[in-house]
Order: sequence, then structure tokens, then C-alpha cells
Amino acid sequence: MSSTCTDCLDPRQAGGPSAAPASSSTAPLPSAPATAESATALADAPRWAAIASLTLGVFGLVTAEFLPASLLTAMAADLNISAGAAGQTVTATALVGAVAAPSIPLLTRRFDRRQVMVALTVLLVLSNVLAVMAESLAVLLAARVILGVALGGFWSMAAALAMRLVPDRLFARAMSVILTGVSVATVCAAPIGAWMGEVWGWRSAFVAAGVLSLVTLTAQWLTLPRLPPKDNPDLRVLGELLTRPGVRVALLAVLLVISGHFAGFTYIRPLMENVTHLPVSAISAILLGYGIGGFFGNLAGGFLAERSERRAILAGGSLIVVLAASLLMAGSSAWVTAIAVVLWGFAFGAFPVGFQTWIVRAAPDHAEGAGGLLVAAFQIAIASGAIGGGMLVDHIGALGGPTFAAAAITLGTLLTFRHGPRAA
Repeated sequence: MSSTCTDCLDPRQAGGPSAAPASSSTAPLPSAPATAESATALADAPRWAAIASLTLGVFGLVTAEFLPASLLTAMAADLNISAGAAGQTVTATALVGAVAAPSIPLLTRRFDRRQVMVALTVLLVLSNVLAVMAESLAVLLAARVILGVALGGFWSMAAALAMRLVPDRLFARAMSVILTGVSVATVCAAPIGAWMGEVWGWRSAFVAAGVLSLVTLTAQWLTLPRLPPKDNPDLRVLGELLTRPGVRVALLAVLLVISGHFAGFTYIRPLMENVTHLPVSAISAILLGYGIGGFFGNLAGGFLAERSERRAILAGGSLIVVLAASLLMAGSSAWVTAIAVVLWGFAFGAFPVGFQTWIVRAAPDHAEGAGGLLVAAFQIAIASGAIGGGMLVDHIGALGGPTFAAAAITLGTLLTFRHGPRAA
């Protein structure tokens, strides 16, 4: 990402719309096309329909990514594999997403961004089709690899595109709209996936995800404007970002906290089945509560992050550590498990907005590059959590997930407490 991109400046540091021309005049070697486009973006009305299509894209991607957590035992039984092996479908998506997040902007830097986003949504459609047709773990893993490419590429460019679709003063609002897709997917994916898997089989959930991805593809085709490439990102920019202490600490905190969360979340259904001994109807209801908790957690996390992203992450991490401990000590109780899972969803809601705010404030001059590194760290963390949690689940039982979560999130929360950003 070029350091001359005036659209990528944080509005708070740029001083709002009126300060944009001054910031472009002080940037080193500003290019005339980028400056002109920046002025046009400020003058044009925001393209909320295009922002809504990006929200649909996020919703479809996160839904497809989270479905295995609610279908794990059914998928494992149908494909004759262990629950730990089925959980590696999450690992495959995460690892590929980690590579795709910084790579896709580099590989597609000469292409219109509208074409790139539409192509990534086509990959989402293909992934869901392959998942529906999968008769072996290999085919299912191939579907999840394709999903990882779409997921990493989409997330790495979403914020940079939002900057071009709305004026600077509305960027935060646009990102909150896009992140609503995560909230709604969190509410819908797990409980609806579990219910559909019980009634029509686990493949039916991926059929629904495929239909959703086709709707998303149509919306993006109709609403996204032409967005010619204007940056020239390269490996040098990514290397320079990694030299910044604030960026490095943020990425390490992501690796610890998010890996812990997904170690617990990916294997939460085996815990509810084998430790709490809940029926599928109760599991679906609890997962719905988890999603609703996540929706309100996103709102609470945004409220906290506006004042201090450090406090948002500390609050979410501390609460999950307490909840994981409660599952380890009293996971056989239906009430303890239900309350812990719902509150876990609420606590997790503070992480996406908290970490995104942290990384943007740490690198306001290279938002696209920093966003790619953040997505890569998230995906590596998801893979680490799925692998570590899966190993513990296969060796010590269903309580392995919360054990991993308690240890990793404690370390990440302490790191944030000691070295996280301080409120201005």
C-alpha cells in the first residue's frame, strides 16, 4: 500500500474532511490521480448500497466459516472421521486465509477492485457447492481451502474499499455496518446450522450458505462501482509495518486471544454433548443465545473501543477466562454451560472492533497493509486454536477446548494489559 494514499489516513488524525487537502500536500511525492480521487470521494454521496453488498459478503463468508462448529459431530459421523479430524476443516480455511490476506492485494494490484471482489464471491459460491457434494474429507478440505482464499482476500480489502465508497467522516460508520455482517452471522450460523443439520442433514446448511452466496454475488454485481487500482502494495510495506512495536504487539495479542477463543468455540458442541449431555434442541437454543450475545457484544465492544480499544480487549479477554474456568469446573451443569456459552459470545464481540481499531491507530498510513497482516494473524490464530484444541479434545476429552482457551487468552490479556495502547 502506497504511503501517498490520502484516503487511507485515519479521519481522527487527518482532522476530518476539511483537513484532507492539507494531509495530501504533506505526503511524500503525492500522485495526481490519487489526490483527485480523494477529493472526489469527499464530495460524492456515500455509496451505502455498495457498503451493504460488502456486509452481505462478510455475512456469507463468516457463515460458511463458522458452520463446521455447529455440524462437527454430524460431519464426522457421515465421513467416518474423528471430531478432531473434522475440526481441521476450520484449520484449512484459516491457514489458507492467513496466506491469502496479505497476498491477494499484491497479486491483484493491477485489477479493478470491483472485479476482484466479485471473483472472491464466486470462490465462495464454489466452496459451498463442493461442501454439499463432498463424500470424503479430501473434497471437504478442498472446499474449505477455496473458502480460505475468498475469506482472506475479502477481509484484507474490505476496509480499504470502504474508505473509497464513503467520505472520510463516515468511514467508522461504514465499517460498523460491514461488521454487522459478522454479528448477524454469529447469531444465525451456529444455531440454524445445528437445526438444519438435525432436520435435513449437515449438507443442507451448506446448501443454504450457497444460496446466500449467490444473493451476495448478485448484489455486488449490481451495486459495486468501478474501483480502478490506485495503490501499489509490495512486500517492502509489509516488512516496514512489522518493524513497528505497536503493530507487532497487536499481532501477538491477536494470536494468543483469538487462538484461545476458537479452541473453545470450535469444540463447544462436543462439550455440550459429551460433558453436559444436552439434546440437539437445547444445543441449538444455546448456540442461538451465543450468537445473540455476540451481536450485543459487538455493540458493547464498539462503545468501549471508541474510548479505549485496550479496555475493550481486556474486558472481553478477562470475561472469557472466567467463563472457560467455569466450564472446566462445572461443565456438567446445563445451567452453567448455557450461561457460560451465551456470555462467551458476548465477550468475543469486543475483539474484532477492538483489534481493528488498535491496528489502524498503530498504522494509519498503511491501512490496507496493516489490515492484511491483521487478517493473517486472525487466520493463523484460528488455525492454531483448531489444531491445539483438536489435539486436546482427542487426547483428554471435550474439556480440552476450554483448557486451551483459558491458558492462551490469559496470556493475551496480560500482554494487552502491559503493552496495549493507552487512551489518549
